[in-house]
Amino acid sequence: MENILHILNGDSTLQGFEQTGLEGDIMVWREVLSEGPVEENIASGSFWKKRSEWISKGANETPEGYDEKVIQELSKLSDPYQEFNLWFEFDLHCQINMLGVIMMLSKRTNLSTPSIYLICPDSFPGIDDFRGMGELNEEQLEYLYDNVRVQLGEPDFFVAAEVWKIYTGKNVNELKKYLAENTYWGNLHCLKNALQAHVKRLETNANGLNYIEQKLLDIYNSGAKTKPAIYQAFWQTEQIYGMGDMEIAIYLDKVVPGLKC
Repeated sequence: MENILHILNGDSTLQGFEQTGLEGDIMVWREVLSEGPVEENIASGSFWKKRSEWISKGANETPEGYDEKVIQELSKLSDPYQEFNLWFEFDLHCQINMLGVIMMLSKRTNLSTPSIYLICPDSFPGIDDFRGMGELNEEQLEYLYDNVRVQLGEPDFFVAAEVWKIYTGKNVNELKKYLAENTYWGNLHCLKNALQAHVKRLETNANGLNYIEQKLLDIYNSGAKTKPAIYQAFWQTEQIYGMGDMEIAIYLDKVVPGLKC
């Protein structure tokens, strides 16, 4: 077994990453913790049972498929690796998944033993509209490894635990208070912007809609009448959410129910 584990956020980065010369095993994180049920104790059986039920109900997945794609991959976190490299991006989707991984590692390992590194780009040289690591080739991924990678320490784990507790508590006022008062983010430099976007999901306007729902309704009313057209318009301005088709559909179905593809 290699002593190094690279944790990729989703399959989009996998193909390019496999072409790199970076040593180590690969784990693909295939969860979407920015949506659906969560609780503070991520290592509990009930946490993953609820996740499996939610994913299986709404994402055209079976419990067996979830077990194979998610649970079996998670088992790698308890293997005796000496180094973990977390490849997560700047958006809310990635940042909440990143917190989940850090919390899993804090539950399953002695953090003083393995070295834990984060590769978290919010831009890339020469790419004006950087959307994520899935669009990078092997040389560009190696560039990130050499130039962006930082080692996480106890202050970072403390911040992650604080934010995870608040996020899973789903109290918008507590989150807003934390964002207003906390001035230290350590190496988790993309977390604040992602959480500010999350606040906009928790608050509703006079129509009872949160920011995402209102945005999607506005796009629809402006003339985009198909899901692909709406998704494309949403992505142009709301990259901070990092949402794919499945996640956007959760909100779109509420404001424009029954919309065909």
